Amino acid sequence: DDEIERERAAQRLAGGCCALAAVYLMGKFYVANAGDSRAIIIRNGEIIPMSREFTPETERQRLQLLAFLRPELLGKEFTHLEFPRRIQPKELGKKMLYRDQNMNGWAYKKIEEDDLKFPLIYGEGKKARVMATIGVTRGLGDHDLKVFSSNIHIKPFLSCFPEVRVYDLTQYEHCPDDVLVLGTDGLWDVTNDKEVASVVMEVLTSYEPNDLCRYTMVAQELVVRSRGVLKERGWRLANDKLGSGDDISVFVIPLGGPGNYT
Repeated sequence: DDEIERERAAQRLAGGCCALAAVYLMGKFYVANAGDSRAIIIRNGEIIPMSREFTPETERQRLQLLAFLRPELLGKEFTHLEFPRRIQPKELGKKMLYRDQNMNGWAYKKIEEDDLKFPLIYGEGKKARVMATIGVTRGLGDHDLKVFSSNIHIKPFLSCFPEVRVYDLTQYEHCPDDVLVLGTDGLWDVTNDKEVASVVMEVLTSYEPNDLCRYTMVAQELVVRSRGVLKERGWRLANDKLGSGDDISVFVIPLGGPGNYT
């Protein structure tokens, strides 16, 4: 993240990205995620999550705590509190549900003038945004990112630190059908873990265990299926739902060699 900032200053390069990395070291996989990509292990048909997405919803309390401790970051335009919906001026003095950085559930408060400010986190699911700008809360770069038509920087709320999960390969017997799948959000936006596991099993069983191209073909099939087919109404999946409009990158990494196949 520091290197991106130095390059930004020296070469006037702006922007940022999420990062998902898998490192194999001394019999263990270390999977590090900063962003909204995802990694899963499929072992004997079982799905083992190896990451979680970092979004305004999953990191709500961290974001709210920072805004509470450093209110100057909100630029007098936002409130760190969360409400079920936008509050209207006519609702001043009335009671409404809210939650702050210390709360998992909701409580009631009397609406005050400051509560009319735009919420730090607005929207739900994939539409949730920090300061109505960005939908992912960890990653690299984005040092210049500001709220539209303002001088409010978003970078203080974005963390470059990944969450790391460890998988010990020596604890299990793995066959060639056991894999680690890494995918960007373009895959997971339209395909869930079970659907990915189903495609993995379907493609792998159509190849011989010793055929190493089988893993490449799984990755290719996952990309193709999540993009869909171009029709008059845009890219469509097999069920006629919208295909992914985002970039799609997929890696499928075998955890067991042919000699382990039973």
